[in-house]
Amino acid sequence: MKNIFNRRFLIVLIPLLSYCTNVDSSNVTLFANDSTFTQDIKIPPVPKAVSFADEQVPLHYFDIRESLSREITGLSYFHGTMIYVMQLDNRYSKEIKEILKQEGIPEDFYYLCIAESMLQPLVSPANAAGYWQFLAGTAREYGLIVDNEVDERYHIEKSTRAAAAYFKKAYAEFGTWTMAAASYNTGFSNVRYRISKQSNNSYFDTQFVEETGRYVFRALAFKIILNDRARYGFNLNKEDLYPPLEYYEVEVKGPVENWSDFAAKHNTNFKLLKMYNQWIRANNLTNKQNRVYVVKLPKKGFRERQ
Repeated sequence: MKNIFNRRFLIVLIPLLSYCTNVDSSNVTLFANDSTFTQDIKIPPVPKAVSFADEQVPLHYFDIRESLSREITGLSYFHGTMIYVMQLDNRYSKEIKEILKQEGIPEDFYYLCIAESMLQPLVSPANAAGYWQFLAGTAREYGLIVDNEVDERYHIEKSTRAAAAYFKKAYAEFGTWTMAAASYNTGFSNVRYRISKQSNNSYFDTQFVEETGRYVFRALAFKIILNDRARYGFNLNKEDLYPPLEYYEVEVKGPVENWSDFAAKHNTNFKLLKMYNQWIRANNLTNKQNRVYVVKLPKKGFRERQ
């Protein structure tokens, strides 16, 4: 087989060499003096000190510093996505941080939300959904409604309070906020297993699967870049950022035959109604259990000002 391969290789190589020797040399040097393409790619700086929820990150260990550098580098060169995150950060950060504060959760968990969903109402390949990427079963466990018409995983306030309840429970069991964060990615049972097998309860000293091992570092990278944007090359002006949505609220206590008609009655449309209320997942609401839903509607004139 080896000899056959060599003969076939020569059959292809000889004509190629012949072609190359006949190529006009001026074409080969066509770009030699062209200076229009330049790059200045560098490894972004890693801070001398950083903490997550007041837990100091041991950057004096090479593996910890390399892990953080990897995430900072990846996000620093993820330009379009990072710009969009910064625009959305201006819209949602105050609300999410305030809810976390009310629930007694460190503000740094806000960056975990960004790591989960980039502040977007996404669905993962594993069917985790919403801003905090809850699986349906876990969402229901923490009091969120998940059905074909309403999915509160897409409700910023309610999903943030549900995530906060999870973090408090995890912190009570594992004793550190970093391990509580890790459990959000990999589950309580997996963290318990790792602690028991490795006789260690420090996130930074525990071997996890790669996704979980990178998880807190990715949140830290978002924290570092978002709080020192110019240093990492992001020079957005205030007018580049998305303003917080302005709205008034209406209670819905019964069924809604058609959300589009509901929107029209309130001088808006279904597109904007969904934008303000991502938890609405159908064009109607049967509401057989007569729950009370608070619907956000755009303030008059807000859309035109943008």
